[in-house]
Amino acid sequence: IRSLVSESEMALTQVSSNKCAGGFQKVFEHDSSELKCKMKFAVYLPPKAETEKCPVLYWLSGLTCTEQNFITKAGSQLSAAEHGLIIVAPDTSPRGCNIEGEDESWDFGTGAGFYVDATQDPWKTNYRMYSYVTQELPKLINANFPTDPERMSVSGHSMGGHGALICALKNPGKYKSVSAFAPICNPVQCPWGQKAFSGYLGPDRSSWEAYDATVLAASYSGPQLDILIDQGRDDQFLSASQLLPDNLIAVCSEKKIPVVFRLQPGYDHSYYFMYSFMNDHIKHHAKYLNA
Repeated sequence: IRSLVSESEMALTQVSSNKCAGGFQKVFEHDSSELKCKMKFAVYLPPKAETEKCPVLYWLSGLTCTEQNFITKAGSQLSAAEHGLIIVAPDTSPRGCNIEGEDESWDFGTGAGFYVDATQDPWKTNYRMYSYVTQELPKLINANFPTDPERMSVSGHSMGGHGALICALKNPGKYKSVSAFAPICNPVQCPWGQKAFSGYLGPDRSSWEAYDATVLAASYSGPQLDILIDQGRDDQFLSASQLLPDNLIAVCSEKKIPVVFRLQPGYDHSYYFMYSFMNDHIKHHAKYLNA
């Protein structure tokens, strides 16, 4: 019976498949055991995947996004094809759970899972994005695609940049490298983070710190982690103190965690910014994934 259960948990339905950069950009749907709902994710399979196992880069998107934003706007496929990387882009929250209040605001609930495991009602049953992206999804990907399970990395944008950083910092050695575009670096100190964390994790602020990259970096003791962060200087959310990269940079330099932080003049918070520097990020990951 056990094998039947695990097989059904690993079952995928292909939603779309398009030839792209010599490989295939696909979208799949599955029943998530962590999130208790149907979830979609995108997967780019480079040409190399037809003949050998490839490393996987996980991309975590920002507020309001689905799996579609990254695959249609970021321009990652040519570079992924060149370096032989599979790229997996999940959705940003559970969908259609009919939780009261899930669709009331753009920065909490649907499209805003914040990559945490909620502990509060009514969110705790479904809103388990941290376990989904670090545990369930990699198992699903490794069971269904030609991956090398030992070689994975993580990247993301804004809320997803926060997600990428905490996934790497909370799991020393699991990810070979990490990068982010305009990440929410210190969520316990910014309005977005405070709203999301009080809703998902409750009033005890010490429980919030388990999902804050700046706090996690301060106590990180694991294999060396090279962090690449790009930030647009003209990003409205940087000036609104939602992102707070300086707090993370300060802790990283104190702890001697190597971080390349690039403040890019003239760029904003949009996918036009990410498109402009995506190749650098894929190259950064390929250096460690293909080492």
